[in-house]
Amino acid sequence: MAALQDTKPENLPESIRHYINGEWVDSVDGDTFDVLNPVTNEPYIKAASGKKADIEAAVAAAKKAFDEGPWPKMLPRERSRVLHKIADIVESRGDQLAAMESYDSGLPITQALGQARRAAENFRFFADLIVAQIDDAYKVPGRQVNYVNRKPIGVAGLITPWNTPFMLESWKLGPALATGNTVVLKPAEFTPLSASLWPGIFEEAGVPAGVFNLVNGYGEEGYAGDSLVKHPDVPLISFTGESRTGQIIFGNAAPFLKGLSMELGGKSPAVVFDDADLEGAINATIFGVFSLNGERCTAGSRILVQRGIYDEFVERYAAQAKRVKVGLPSDPSTEVGALVHPEHYEKVMSYVEIGKQEARLVAGGGRPEGFETGNYVAPTVFVDVKPDARIFQEEIFGPVVAITPFDTEEEALELANNTKYGLAAYIWTSDLKRAHNFAQNVEAGMVWLNSNNVRDLRTPFGGVKASGLGHEGGYRSIDFYTDQQAVHINLGEVHNPVFGKQEDAAEKMDA
Repeated sequence: MAALQDTKPENLPESIRHYINGEWVDSVDGDTFDVLNPVTNEPYIKAASGKKADIEAAVAAAKKAFDEGPWPKMLPRERSRVLHKIADIVESRGDQLAAMESYDSGLPITQALGQARRAAENFRFFADLIVAQIDDAYKVPGRQVNYVNRKPIGVAGLITPWNTPFMLESWKLGPALATGNTVVLKPAEFTPLSASLWPGIFEEAGVPAGVFNLVNGYGEEGYAGDSLVKHPDVPLISFTGESRTGQIIFGNAAPFLKGLSMELGGKSPAVVFDDADLEGAINATIFGVFSLNGERCTAGSRILVQRGIYDEFVERYAAQAKRVKVGLPSDPSTEVGALVHPEHYEKVMSYVEIGKQEARLVAGGGRPEGFETGNYVAPTVFVDVKPDARIFQEEIFGPVVAITPFDTEEEALELANNTKYGLAAYIWTSDLKRAHNFAQNVEAGMVWLNSNNVRDLRTPFGGVKASGLGHEGGYRSIDFYTDQQAVHINLGEVHNPVFGKQEDAAEKMDA
């Protein structure tokens, strides 16, 4: 059969360059790397490969814009207007953004469109939040007033992943810029295309030169990511990615005592009790693990099902998984596209082979029929998975799910907490008391009850254990990107202890 080809989006750039101090530039040493199309695994564009010298130039530009430019000194309403303009432009270019995101990452086009809309909403949310923000004040009647003064910190280093790159970049850029910081963005090397659209958007919206800087490249030692983390003039690092990389960043940032926010890996449980809405639970857990090609940190990739409904759940789940539509990312009917890169495809397929030795395969387990090339994995379902199995314990980050039975609520909680991760959890039950008790005891930064992953941007986003450090979202993002300075004002006579008056005291005693 003929090799698969996806629809190439219009207006592709000839190459992807860095953007520093308001200008497009090549790497200082001229180095580039190939960017692959996930459907063919053929290079379709070259991107500048940033290293220490490129990061130094970007940080210098960002620091100058912070120290000397107008951005940090603007009133919140002024910055809010710019952020709303950014959101307007993102919305107006949603089709183009989604087409490029889909082509670059393998994400189904309908899901990429949703991510573009969410990116605009992220900017709107933080544009509104900084205007409505109320800082704390504390009174001591007749004596003192104390208040909190928030100040932008400086240059924020933003390191973003490849699964939903444009949206997750907006999730960091929105609050970092809203609070008056300047930024250096290092997007994932697998998916640099949509990030290359930010400079044009920011220029049109009126963001001053140097406030936003973009350096492409790898994360390893001596390259862009490592150099950004180690730069002494970057006091903040916000990172989304896998847990091992987070540990390395933590170690490299420690000598500088940098502020860190890290959203890391997950192996999230979806717990289905025998009194659950079975159809709702099946639909939600199918979507929760196979949407975004299974490449999502909050995927409910371990499904724990009470034994009384286990056989029915497995039968219906496997049948529905087999009907999930695999296709070209540009096809609006596609539900699962191509994984992002051949390296990641090999990783996911290695876990599929491991799973065949550890559990019972009831759906998928290889390439889908008709997709002999590209990074395609059929939606894969393993059942009767033991708690010590690698596919139960380790993050796969692909369209692969492990289903395990349980008998009691206590056993379900033990199974749910039996991994090193703690990002999200999903609970399906009609017993409200059980739902609340389970939610408060499960080791997860976020819990959804009888619901899929529906985000409220006001709530904290982050995990526990190996799933992260710190939280962003709502005021937590404002906290991370600002210094909080306490200011104390004396309103009257304050009776403080007086030192250095011992001689006077002695004279009075003699008299």
